[in-house]
Amino acid sequence: MSDPDFLQATRSSYDTIAPAYSAEHPDGLGEGPVEGALLTAFAELVRTAPGEASVADVGSGPGYVTARLNALGLQAYGIDISPHMVALAREAHPGLRFEVGSMTSLDVADGTLGGIIALYSTIHVPDAHLPGVFAEFHRVLRAGGYVLLAFQASEGEQIHMAERYGQEISLDYYFRTPAKVCEVLAGTGFSLYAQARVEAQGERKWGRAFVLAQKVQKVG
Repeated sequence: MSDPDFLQATRSSYDTIAPAYSAEHPDGLGEGPVEGALLTAFAELVRTAPGEASVADVGSGPGYVTARLNALGLQAYGIDISPHMVALAREAHPGLRFEVGSMTSLDVADGTLGGIIALYSTIHVPDAHLPGVFAEFHRVLRAGGYVLLAFQASEGEQIHMAERYGQEISLDYYFRTPAKVCEVLAGTGFSLYAQARVEAQGERKWGRAFVLAQKVQKVG
């Protein structure tokens, strides 16, 4: 079965802009103290919970989140849809594991991960496909495992970007409210653990939302 159009467009776009994006964001958490604090809390929850402590950083990009998670004591590895981005992450963090893959179909056995983190990567998933992505997260997490999401918060706004860093791309962004994301998570077997929001500041047009949820039940 071929990939949905949005996956092909996302892969191609990030392959195109990977060098410029990685150069601009060698460590995007450096400018986000809230992200850093939530990452630390996520790591502590996963590390101190019984069972497997492996974590997948889904949409790992340049790899700085994967590196931070390992520094916090987790066995974290990165997954990204862009082969070029994965190559750059491996170059920047040679001691860590990065794989090419899609959040719609993770190459991970059922119930084997202690956590999943997806920072600003589900924003490229259309609404119709989001329940399937969260169901996939649910599948690969062990009982009691955690998922941490970060995304631009807006009321159902969709943006199409045809150019970035002077390169021609075709990339769609889907911005959602925290309430909408929590609703979809609940429908796929997750329980809300915590949420936070940072309002738009300076050049940031949209606020940033963070949702931490836990796998507590089976679906169906």
